[in-house]
Amino acid sequence: MFVQTRREDDRRPNIIFIITDQQRYDTIAALGYPHVATPNLDRLVREGITFEQCHVTAASCAAARASLFKGYYPHTTGILKNADTWRRSWIELLNDSGYYCTNIGKMHTWPYQTELGFHERYVVENKDRYLEGRYYFDEWDRALRFRGLVKQQRESYRQREDYRSALGAFEWDLPEETHPDNFVGDMATWWINSKPKIGPLFLQIGFPGPHPPYDPVPRYAELYMQKELDLQPVTNDELDGLPPALQELRQHNHDIDHDSVVMDLNPTQAQRHRQRAYYLGNVTMIDEKVGEILDALERNGYLEDSIIIFTSDHGDCLSDHGQSQKWTMYDLITRVPMIIWAPARFGESRTVDSLVQQMDLGPTILDWAGIPLPDDWEASTLSPALDPAESFAGRDFVYCEQGRDAVLTGCEFMTMVRDKRYKLVHFLDEPDGQLFDLVADPDETVNRWEDPSAADEKQRLLSELREWRIRSGVRTKDWCSQWR
Repeated sequence: MFVQTRREDDRRPNIIFIITDQQRYDTIAALGYPHVATPNLDRLVREGITFEQCHVTAASCAAARASLFKGYYPHTTGILKNADTWRRSWIELLNDSGYYCTNIGKMHTWPYQTELGFHERYVVENKDRYLEGRYYFDEWDRALRFRGLVKQQRESYRQREDYRSALGAFEWDLPEETHPDNFVGDMATWWINSKPKIGPLFLQIGFPGPHPPYDPVPRYAELYMQKELDLQPVTNDELDGLPPALQELRQHNHDIDHDSVVMDLNPTQAQRHRQRAYYLGNVTMIDEKVGEILDALERNGYLEDSIIIFTSDHGDCLSDHGQSQKWTMYDLITRVPMIIWAPARFGESRTVDSLVQQMDLGPTILDWAGIPLPDDWEASTLSPALDPAESFAGRDFVYCEQGRDAVLTGCEFMTMVRDKRYKLVHFLDEPDGQLFDLVADPDETVNRWEDPSAADEKQRLLSELREWRIRSGVRTKDWCSQWR
C-alpha cells in the first residue's frame, strides 16, 4: 500500500480525532466530576481548550455522526436515524488536499465498509449489533473468530437469570485484550507504532464504548462498585409530566431489549448504582487507552505537530429521567464533552462557555487544513474560539433532531431548540411538548409546557424553530444529493 511521507513544505497539523459512543459530559474528573478516574482525559482538559456547552445535532449515533462529518443538520442530510445510508463526508476534502486519512474503530456509516474519504479503514462497530447488517464481520469479529472466541452479545446475555434486572450491566468475561474498547485502543497504538511517519495525518479513532452493553472488565467495574455515585432522583411528578411519546419510549424500552438493556420501570437504587458503576468503569478503560495512544504519538514524533480532538456522539440517560439510553433531548443526551488540545498552537488552557454545535468541528478542521468551506454549510468554524486574541460569542441557539425509528415509536419527529436559559422540545403534529428553565431547573425535571407564566418563552422558542427550518431550507437549497 502506498503511504506518502510528509512534504517538507507542508506544515499543516496532524489531526487526531478521538470519538467515543454515548459518553455523557459528567464523566471526566477535570470537568468537575471527581468521582470518575480519567487521568489522561484530565490532562487534555488541563492543557487544552474545553467547550462546556457543546451540543450534538441528533439523539442517535448515525444521524449525529453524519451531521458531524457533513456539516449540515440531520433534516438537510436526510439521515435521521440509525441505518439510514450515508457514504460521503468532508474527509474526502482532507484526502484530496493531501492528508493521509485513517479510521480505526467506529464511524457508524452505512454501509459500514464505505470508504468515506479514508485511505485505510479498520472498522469496529457496535458491540451488540442487530440493526445494521447483523451478521457482517468487522475487524473485531475476525480477531475473536481467529482466537476461537464468541463475543458477548444479546443471545448470551439473555440466558442470564438477572438479564431483565441488570439494566444492561454485565462483566466482560473474555480476555481483557478482546474487549472492543481495548481492541480499538490497541489497534490504534499498533498503527501509530508500525507505520512510517506520514503526514499530514488525519487519524480518526472511534471507541465503541461506553455504549451498552455496559461491560467493563471486572477490575474496572469493582473500582466504582465501591464508590458512592450521584444518581438523579426520578419522581412520580416528573414521570407524570412526560409527553406521551416519552411515556411510550419508557414502556418500549421495558418491553424490548435494545443493546442488551431492559429498562426497569421502577429500578432500585442498587440496580441504578450498578449500572452507573459499570458505565463509568468502561469510561476509565477508554481513558487508559487514550493515554497509551498519546504516548505512542509522542514516541513516534507525531504529538508535537498534532491537534487532538476528544468528543462523543451523544450521551446516555442511564435511568435518569426514568429513561434508557438516548432518544430524548435532555442535556444528558445532547451535551457532550469536547476538548481540543494543542498547547503550542492555541495557548493556555481555558474553557469556552458559548453554545456550539458539535458539527462545527468540520469547518474548524478544514480551516486548519487550509481548505475553503462550502458556502451553504450549516456548521460554523470554531477558529475564533481557539484564538485568545479574538472574541467568540458562539451560537444564540443550538438544535437537535430525531426521526421515528425502531425505538422512538411514539412520534414522527422530535426537535429541540435551546438557548442559554430555556429549552423547548417539539413533537411533530402533537399538542404536547417539553419546556425547561435551565437556570431555575438545571436537572430538567419540571416541564413547564402548560405553565401560563412560561407561555411567552414557549412561543418565542416555537417561533425560532419555524424560522430556523425555513432559513435552513433556503440556505441549503442547492445542496447536492451526491453528498448523501
